[in-house]
Order: sequence, then structure tokens, then C-alpha cells
Amino acid sequence: MFRIGSIFVPVTDLEKAIKWYEKNLGIQKIDEWEDGAGFYFLNGSTQLALMKVEERQPTEFAIKEKEKNVYFNFIVDDIEEAYQFLNTNEVETTAIKDVGGMKYFDFLDLDGNLFSVVDEPIDSPFHSANIQKLQKHTF
Repeated sequence: MFRIGSIFVPVTDLEKAIKWYEKNLGIQKIDEWEDGAGFYFLNGSTQLALMKVEERQPTEFAIKEKEKNVYFNFIVDDIEEAYQFLNTNEVETTAIKDVGGMKYFDFLDLDGNLFSVVDEPIDSPFHSANIQKLQKHTF
């Protein structure tokens, strides 16, 4: 019944952000309006929109003490390739971490928005192939 349609990201300089996101995430612009722009990914159906804001807005929340968690993450098939690509483009990243086989790293956009990139192992219940199996068995 429900599925994610779009993710909205606050940015302070829309034109610079459009170029940055197209270059670093490989997204394609669908359309642009006065205070925003919508994009699609080459894979998947979720869209991404950049929304112009006057001041930085957080894309993460605190979970304990000073530890932060992002509202959403990006899934990749090859974490090393994604990591190398962003670093080659001089995007600020953390080191790749391994938590029980799930590998991830965080990166920042031009506004300091924090995002995570995740590569789930095939045997993880959260891997996309296993989610698709669950979806087929849901009535």
C-alpha cells in the first residue's frame, strides 16, 4: 500500500547542490522549480528532492550522547567502489566500518548534511534480495 516516494534534502545553495549531487550521487534531474529540484536514481523508484533553505537544517538526529544517526541511507552493491569514488571527488567521508558483516561509511554534502552509505551482506535479513522475498510472501 505505502512506499517511499521522495526524500527531501535541505540545501542553502540550490544551484551548487544540484551540480554536486549530480556529480557525486549520479542522480538525474527530473525538473526544477523556484525553491527546489527533483531527481531520480538510475536504480530504484525512490526520488530525491533538493529544497532551498535559508539556514542549514539537520539531516540527522542524536541517539545517545553525541552519537548521531541519519534519517536515511544510500545502499550500494560495492562499498569500496563507492568510497573510492567519493574520495576521488574530494567528498568528506569517514572510514569504512564493519558491523557484523554490514559495511558502511558516512559522508557530508556541501551543507554539512550527514549521510550513510551501506552495503549489506547477502545473508543479512536487511539485504535487498531478502526484503524482496519477504515482499513476495506478504499478502
